[in-house]
Amino acid sequence: MKNPLAAKVALVTGSARRIGAGISRMLHANGMNLVLHYNSSEEEANSLCGELNQIRDNSAITIRAGLQEAESEKSLIDRSLQAWGRLDLLVNNASRFYRTQFGDVTEYAWEDLMNSNLRGPFFLAQAAAPHLRKTKGAIINIIDIHGERPLMDY
Repeated sequence: MKNPLAAKVALVTGSARRIGAGISRMLHANGMNLVLHYNSSEEEANSLCGELNQIRDNSAITIRAGLQEAESEKSLIDRSLQAWGRLDLLVNNASRFYRTQFGDVTEYAWEDLMNSNLRGPFFLAQAAAPHLRKTKGAIINIIDIHGERPLMDY
């Protein structure tokens, strides 16, 4: 039976470490080509990319983008399409968190968190949607457990 994920393309945000790296490894092991997004974890992203490309040559690339920056999502999708010519899956995994107690949150922190954790994934999904429609693709949004069970005083 043919592998339904073979040669399909996934873009995983925040893919350099932790859950994002695990998701990337699993998708790759199941035959997908990957766009490994990172913001500041360049060394880890390049290491993971090298690891995956040793398993299957030319199956992963890295792209840096700050999702809190306006218009970064369109550039990230465009560069993904330039590399692979298609997009089948978007995994919105990247996030930011500051251990700042309630009452001490600055306007800068609020804007940065809302831009990277809410605005960025929303507009990235919107930029990806037309391309995902063409391939009958999907979007997976990952959230932190603390969205349901907040840390005390945060």
